[in-house]
Amino acid sequence: MAPITEVEGRRVALSNLDKVVYPATGLTKGELLHYYATAAGALLPHLRDRPLSFLRYPDGPDGELFFTKNVPPGTPDWVTTTRVARSDGPARMVLVQDLASLMWAANLVTEFHTHQWVADEPGEADRLVLDLDPGPPATVVDCCEVALWLRERLAADGVETYAKTSGAKGLHLLAGVRGSSPRRVSEYAKELAVAAERALPELVVHRMTRRLRPGKVFVDWSQNAARKTTAAPYTARARAEPAVSTPVTWAEVAACRSPGELVFRTRDVPDRLRDHGDLLAPLLDRERAAALP
Repeated sequence: MAPITEVEGRRVALSNLDKVVYPATGLTKGELLHYYATAAGALLPHLRDRPLSFLRYPDGPDGELFFTKNVPPGTPDWVTTTRVARSDGPARMVLVQDLASLMWAANLVTEFHTHQWVADEPGEADRLVLDLDPGPPATVVDCCEVALWLRERLAADGVETYAKTSGAKGLHLLAGVRGSSPRRVSEYAKELAVAAERALPELVVHRMTRRLRPGKVFVDWSQNAARKTTAAPYTARARAEPAVSTPVTWAEVAACRSPGELVFRTRDVPDRLRDHGDLLAPLLDRERAAALP
């Protein structure tokens, strides 16, 4: 029987804590759960009220990976869920609103992916996201050059932008927005991607076509669609090593000269939180959200 832990008055079953889930580093499931408990203060505000998709990897990144969007079987009745409209009919999805729910969900061994809107207002996007994905031999260093251009372009429209590593190969740019539908935000994000390609034609591509992407940075604007989700800040990724989608400063982006400089693992994030706090905290301030032009 899985050991039962009490978290904020809730009984949470935590299983297979000694199981190695990242063979490359030997990180165990128990250590992964400890990371989430440590990072919860920064992570939870970015999950709260957002319907979650789970990319599960219970046997590690080399095992089976599968998305779960509906409420998983066996979900405790105290975990908050919400009704979400879909093209194939309404569904129910999980909301991780508190530490107990986070630890229950982390026990599933999952990446956390969120929409760019909250459950009470699915028709209004409150986030803009641009996923900068390098096509080899391009790397995150090239993403940084593109990110700096996009930051200035967004600033010209009065939009304040923040950056985090994807936890994989690239960067995510995020901005708080208000007063626009997911469709309008998607249109604006595409305009930005097209403008970046025109300004940096040797470096940027805005289309997903595989043959166009080697050596360039794909600016993926499509994740702003209402149905799409993006890896949440501070989620560990299902990669060979336990890399985390980690907020970074613009000084770090500007100074990056090798890919390893922007790789942060579960062991690195607590110290960064101590030194920097949550660099994405301004996204939580609705007063700072920008109206799109």
